[in-house]
Amino acid sequence: MISLTTWFVTIGILAFVILFDLALAILRRNKETSLLEAAFWTIFYIGTAVAFGYFLPGWTDVQSQKEFFAGWLTEYALSVDNIFVFIIILGHLHVKKEKQQLVLLLGIMLTIAMRGALIPMGAALISRFSSIFFLFGAFLIYTAYELAKESGDEDEWKEGKVVTRMKARGISTFTIALVALGMTNLVFSLDSIPAIFGLTKNPYIVTTANIFALMGLRQLYFLLEGLLKRLIYLSKGLSLILAFIGVKMIFEALHGVGVHAILGVDVPVISLEFSLGSIVAALLITTVASLTATRGIAGAE
Repeated sequence: MISLTTWFVTIGILAFVILFDLALAILRRNKETSLLEAAFWTIFYIGTAVAFGYFLPGWTDVQSQKEFFAGWLTEYALSVDNIFVFIIILGHLHVKKEKQQLVLLLGIMLTIAMRGALIPMGAALISRFSSIFFLFGAFLIYTAYELAKESGDEDEWKEGKVVTRMKARGISTFTIALVALGMTNLVFSLDSIPAIFGLTKNPYIVTTANIFALMGLRQLYFLLEGLLKRLIYLSKGLSLILAFIGVKMIFEALHGVGVHAILGVDVPVISLEFSLGSIVAALLITTVASLTATRGIAGAE
């Protein structure tokens, strides 16, 4: 059980880092982010997440550490896919490079706020209705199917009616981009929250894994911008991860309602270690396969 003091200290430190990033974005709102700067801050934020997970057993336990890394990796991978959609949206709306800093950070902060509201709702549903895992699992499998069908076409994002109406009324590009990112974030949040609850039911781990996965995405955007055409199998890898977690949740739901075997076949119990290994393997294979398949693109550029 995480003490209130630990909660306050953790959220306080993470809030300070987020506010620091906001201040940095405001100060540099009229400057482009260089590749070197983006790489430095991306490595810094990944390093802080790894360090947090490494020292986590000091105030929780080893099981929480495994849950954090599994949750953080899954959420980070989903965030990378989110970033690619951001790249398409901001390119489609022709947002100036120097203005993208603030739009991105405000969009990411909006995501944190959304997930801050959705996490307690998810935890409350799970605590009251254990069978909700059937619904979550089925939703993740459906999402995995939709992701697997994606073509990876750069022009895949189509502006909705809200964005079209805002354009017709002459609303600023900055505001339109912020609204478009906000709506996209809501959709991605509906995928990510069930996914992490399939790996851990600990609200502290769910919260910290989500925040660490979102921190530094502004810098990651500028780092990944050139890789949009190269990570062609990212959606396929994410679909495998979501499908795996969806099946795991359904197995857990079956055990939760007392069904331990079907037609004489035992319902598997998927360990967290196996889950973590599967997530890492899917991400590595997806990345290597994508970069190998697109070597010609890199050479041409």
